[in-house]
Amino acid sequence: MDIFLNDKIFDENAEILKALAHPVRLCIVKGLLACGGCNVSNIQNCLNMPQSTISQHLSKLKSSGIIEGERNGLEIVYKVIHPKVEPIISALFPQ
Repeated sequence: MDIFLNDKIFDENAEILKALAHPVRLCIVKGLLACGGCNVSNIQNCLNMPQSTISQHLSKLKSSGIIEGERNGLEIVYKVIHPKVEPIISALFPQ
């Protein structure tokens, strides 16, 4: 079968799932999708966690290609950019 010949697709999807497989990162991504983008201060206030913790999780999500940060003056607004992420979140958290 052809499905077993394309290891790259499995690797890419596994990386997305690994990045989302932490409760804090899952919560961050769900929140970013809901609000269309947020800065670290807003995320920190919602999760009630230290900024350093939030930044570590944002870094993992950025390196996985799930989110990107756009500078807006002194703040950076983070948004979900990976097209496969929204359907995953929708499947995990149906309305």
